[in-house]
Amino acid sequence: MLSPEGLRQRCRLLQAIRSFFLGRDYLEVDTPIRLPVLIPEAHIQPFESESWYLQTSPELCMKMLLAQGCRQLFQLCHCFRKEECGRHHQTEFTMLEWYHQGWDYTSLMAECEQLFRYLAAGLSGFSGVVGSDRLSYQGRSILLAPPWQRLSVAQAFGRYAPLSLEQALAEDCFEELLVEAVEPRLGWQTPVFLCDYPLELASLARPKAENPAVAERFELYIGGLELANGFSELVEPQLQRRRFLQELESIRAQGRTAKMPEGFLESLEELGETAGIALGVDRLLMLLLGREQLKDVIPFAGDYS
Repeated sequence: MLSPEGLRQRCRLLQAIRSFFLGRDYLEVDTPIRLPVLIPEAHIQPFESESWYLQTSPELCMKMLLAQGCRQLFQLCHCFRKEECGRHHQTEFTMLEWYHQGWDYTSLMAECEQLFRYLAAGLSGFSGVVGSDRLSYQGRSILLAPPWQRLSVAQAFGRYAPLSLEQALAEDCFEELLVEAVEPRLGWQTPVFLCDYPLELASLARPKAENPAVAERFELYIGGLELANGFSELVEPQLQRRRFLQELESIRAQGRTAKMPEGFLESLEELGETAGIALGVDRLLMLLLGREQLKDVIPFAGDYS
């Protein structure tokens, strides 16, 4: 159970996040946690709630609100995913998501840089914060001054993995090599945006115009931690439907059931160019406090009795 001082630190972070987005004219929204249908993602397993599901992300509802005319939104909420609990994973966790119409993923990267510098400047006294331009994590100094490094997935595999990206995909060991060989090396001098994922690994992201084999998707890494996943949204309903059909086929091959989110697909026609990102708040607090386990920064870590 988190101490009173830990709760105050967590409260300060949540307030600072809200202050950043409200100061930029974002609208904070509050969407349902329990839903009859989710976005189908084969690599994410949801918790069932009778015949409905606990949300794995607020993405579905937030995009439907964007389609109704809300140009920029953010939300802080709890999400639920069936996965092993560990140093960096919990089945229930706090997510920050935000969306901005008229933007692509490059604009989101720039706003990430601004958000982190804003938080560092406002959270003096946090043990992992060394002024507005520097973090200290696991005894190493990480510079926050922009621009942060942009590294394509292909470049990262060429630099850190024993196989090329093409070989890793062909031998079905992409995730294993990403987690074991690539991720631990990222973000130790300055934060790293790992970007331009293979198209088959970016179901909800649009293809890159100058290289349709990759998607306009990035993940943010600091101190070897994956903190955020963002992309230029795919807003073509028919192409998105085809991708979802592939995801549904994979989900059913796992012995699970899922449905096509028809209302979500209908809303895409009204979305227009949009970029969105999801950021793990618990991991962010862990980084800012220089901690190495999520249980050290969440109010309850399974200790309910």
